[in-house]
Amino acid sequence: MDRRAFLTAATAGLLIPPPAIPAAAASSSSRTLRADPFSLGVASGDPSLDGFVLWTRLAIDPLGGDGRGGMPSRDMEVDWQVATDERFTKVVKSGTATARAGAAHSVHVELKGLQPGRDYFYRFRSQGRLSPAGRTRTTPQGDTPLNFAVAACAHYEHGYYTAYRRLAEQEPDLVVFLGDYMYEYGPSGYKSIAGRVRDHTPGKCETLADYRLRHAQYKSDPDLQAAHAVAPWLVSFDDHEVENNWAGEVSGSDTPGFEQRRSQAFRAYYENMPLRRATLQGAVLKVNRRISWGTMARFHLLDTRQFRDDQACLDGVRAGCDERLADKRTLLGSDQWRWLESGLHDSTTRWNLLGQQIMVAHRDFKIGPGREVNLDSWDGYAAERTRLLESLSSTPNPVVLTGDAHMHHLAELKTDFDDPDSPVVARELVASSIASDGDGYRDRTWIAEALQENPHMSYIDQRRGYLMARLTRDEMSVDFRTLDYISRKGARAKTSHRLSIPAATPDSAAARAAAAPRVG
Repeated sequence: MDRRAFLTAATAGLLIPPPAIPAAAASSSSRTLRADPFSLGVASGDPSLDGFVLWTRLAIDPLGGDGRGGMPSRDMEVDWQVATDERFTKVVKSGTATARAGAAHSVHVELKGLQPGRDYFYRFRSQGRLSPAGRTRTTPQGDTPLNFAVAACAHYEHGYYTAYRRLAEQEPDLVVFLGDYMYEYGPSGYKSIAGRVRDHTPGKCETLADYRLRHAQYKSDPDLQAAHAVAPWLVSFDDHEVENNWAGEVSGSDTPGFEQRRSQAFRAYYENMPLRRATLQGAVLKVNRRISWGTMARFHLLDTRQFRDDQACLDGVRAGCDERLADKRTLLGSDQWRWLESGLHDSTTRWNLLGQQIMVAHRDFKIGPGREVNLDSWDGYAAERTRLLESLSSTPNPVVLTGDAHMHHLAELKTDFDDPDSPVVARELVASSIASDGDGYRDRTWIAEALQENPHMSYIDQRRGYLMARLTRDEMSVDFRTLDYISRKGARAKTSHRLSIPAATPDSAAARAAAAPRVG
């Protein structure tokens, strides 16, 4: 069975192959629930050389108003299996996990002891019910090529998740998701668009029950479930998983009780994502981490929300904000900055990929004289951006992966964006949104003006979509994938722009490192 056939069968619930999980291993085999508890699908994430995280969450009524998914208020045992074949005739790992009522009956299984660089298949069983099967993968040794997808921003009301389905059909080895997995607003509470295709659950998310319910609504979508079932994910959050444009301990809406609200949003996020247990550290959700794909690539995943200073000049897109230039302003926080700089300096992989949420490239929104920038992006933290780009200038083959903007962008990153002769230190690939802002469009006049105003950018596309990339030792090839509509189902995905980034030769890399500014 090839990957596409597996995807079709898995998401249709057809993979219930012999042999079933043995009765001796099925610790809760009697059917005591009135409906299928695996309505939210399955997922895997954070792969390593010998393992990965497996996830599911039991819910017989995903939209039950208390956020508990209609589940009884008792813990339940869940059996799991990992096999080397999609029919589960060669089971290599199995066990039982406890889905605790206090954790919304979520399950996180951290696997070790598997073989590097190979596909595995997994499934769960509880209360006599069998979950859909998922495919995942351990990371390889050596310089094995990597096919991966990049996605972000999936507002449920704004369109169908066809882009997730098309991404899944391309069968990536890995999916990198860069924030705004869900949105906190109540129905029509965010950028009300014509032709809204479906409604959020009632009310703006403020309590743990609210966030759990909203995650369950999103996870109920079959196209999203297909994307999770086909490959392991690397996930990080942006703002809407908590609240629009929050910054550190500062609410984006100046509402009281934000610290508690953020903590509850973090808890719900962990409960609904394939993350390791060490991610949730009290009131802190530690999502900055590194994942290596053999000697081919290292992913440096950043958190650009939790440790930042408040946005300058009352936030927004503004002109004339000198505060944004202050040297001491931080986006990453001191600890994360040291962690990142150390990881970039010590990296021995061929490629170094920064997965982060907001645009690094300078972006002038004002056409003509003057300048207006988005103070929520790296433009609002200009001095720290310069330090970041100086570090990237001596890093082997750096590429920045970004979400948030709801448009595809391709940009050259420079330590001085006002100097046309300033050397390019990295490329930034910005993924458009999966659904946020509804049906896209191509305003060629606006695009031409924006590119002229920002000459370090060479491509912008306002349609919905995602990125598909392939890494080899010699190059990174990238397809900017777009869909013409998401207000109805069935849109095809097409490649609207393609580029190849050649890997630096040893001589050119050494020369670039020698010429790089020294930080500190």
